[in-house]
Amino acid sequence: MRNSMRRFAIGGAAAIGTSVLVLTGCAAPPETDGNGNGNGETSNPDFIPCMVSDTGGFDDKSFNQLGYEGLTEAAQEIGATPNTVQSNAETDYASNISNLVDQGCNLIVTVGFLLAEATVAGAEANPDVEFTIIDDFADLNGDGKPDSDNIKPIVFDTAQAAFLAGYAAASYSKTGVVGTYGGIAIPPVTIFMDGFVQGVEYYNAQKGTSVRALGWDVAAQNGSFTGGFEAGIESKSLAQSLIDQNADVILPVGGPIFTSAVEAIRDSGKDIAMIGVDADLYETYPEGKDLFLTSILKGMKVGVHDVVIQASKGEFDSTPFVGTLDNDGVGIAPFHDFESKVDSKLADELDQVRKGIIDGSIEVTSPSSPKQ
Repeated sequence: MRNSMRRFAIGGAAAIGTSVLVLTGCAAPPETDGNGNGNGETSNPDFIPCMVSDTGGFDDKSFNQLGYEGLTEAAQEIGATPNTVQSNAETDYASNISNLVDQGCNLIVTVGFLLAEATVAGAEANPDVEFTIIDDFADLNGDGKPDSDNIKPIVFDTAQAAFLAGYAAASYSKTGVVGTYGGIAIPPVTIFMDGFVQGVEYYNAQKGTSVRALGWDVAAQNGSFTGGFEAGIESKSLAQSLIDQNADVILPVGGPIFTSAVEAIRDSGKDIAMIGVDADLYETYPEGKDLFLTSILKGMKVGVHDVVIQASKGEFDSTPFVGTLDNDGVGIAPFHDFESKVDSKLADELDQVRKGIIDGSIEVTSPSSPKQ
């Protein structure tokens, strides 16, 4: 990850309002000739960067959209024309990858854990094409490394950032109940839930409180899931269930399923806050910005941008990028409209918790955390 990423800082109320790492918008501005064409050392108009989405689509205000933005910004910077294809179902993954190979793509970015099998198959069948997968190691054979030398994983230890969000949720809660639910029970989803619940537990241990975290059992590794990554009645029903159990902070994990939670909260008429994932949803989903206490951020946009630039220069390698608090690959968003509503000591406390996670004095564990 390049050094242009802004440092994550929580050093008081003012700091968390203005200086917290905003991973969704820290790529370097495109260098063009004024006509959308790259210039200087970054120019490579013959390079074709491509992307296959997960089923959430490129307009999900979250996971897929961040990757798409990183791809298109990098393409503009090098003066290239990107090629993207959206997956409407899991059965589309393999054919979408094959179609992009046939169209001469030099680099194919696949967005999400569920595309791992199709990505490995595509990479092994096309050794001259470079692949990058977000949120998976592409290690289907379990030997601890990507299954093909032409695959570069972009993965994130989001449990670390989710721990901070769980601590903040417990601090903010007035009812003493917070909750979470996910789309599908896969590692890139459950890792958020692991960190969130552990953050609540750590707050209780430090403060002598008993805030309950509903929706996920860390020890048993089971909880509440909609079964997919689409907004709809399943998501709204799970959000309503948490509301009925008196939760006043809710963390939905799984792309656009959060929009149904927004509907449930609006319908309830209750004072309930939300925590977003992947992007700063206060910025990307203004329709619900008054509800977002914070968001758990992943540097997908910058990660994809950098891989595209490197590949366009012939500098692609398969070394995984693992985003952590220490390298600013993950973080939490500012409190925005909630800045005046949270405890005045919370920003300083979060700064100390972050330092403890980085130096190892505070342990955050998840079976879904990427190998480092």
